[in-house]
Amino acid sequence: MADLAAGRLNAKTVAVLGMLTAINAVLRLPAGPGDAPTFFFLVILAGYAYGARFGFLLGALSLLVSALLTGGVGPWMPFQMFVMGWMGLGAGALRPLARRLAPGGRAELLLLCAYGYAWGLLFGALMNLWSWPLIGAGALYWQPGLGLARRCSATGRSTPPPRWPGTLLRALTNVLLIGALGRPVLKELRRFQRRFHVDFYA
Repeated sequence: MADLAAGRLNAKTVAVLGMLTAINAVLRLPAGPGDAPTFFFLVILAGYAYGARFGFLLGALSLLVSALLTGGVGPWMPFQMFVMGWMGLGAGALRPLARRLAPGGRAELLLLCAYGYAWGLLFGALMNLWSWPLIGAGALYWQPGLGLARRCSATGRSTPPPRWPGTLLRALTNVLLIGALGRPVLKELRRFQRRFHVDFYA
């Protein structure tokens, strides 16, 4: 709303944001362990192609819409929106690092795959923190002093064994989807920007 009022968003940008938000919200419907592993790669690619601010808005809004579709509304949702937003924002921050890379080249895809894998793990670690200010420490929640392996597990359980399958599934799915679809998706996103002269901002 602030960007609209300040004129930093125009009708074309809002249309693209709305379209990609709807597509990404639908990608969350096949929910599974680790929170629908197909839900993350589009935020990464769009944030990388269109900039950090667009990536943040896409991540946060697609989480909001998908939560309404899946019934996942709860006290955790605002934290999820921020974490998804940070994922898209970070992808946009890769743009200066990738200026020397050929668009659609192998190095660019490897960079995005590595970013997707890292964020697949980081998403689980950050989401383990949402309940701590509200509920406090406990056997089923994150506790201060837990090691990195426990923080990145699918839950913050302090009793063994750590639950890695959902977190690893999310990270590996990011790599597979970006590796398989990254080149054509980035090509279409960039073609749309050139053809319609949409002013996306960093």
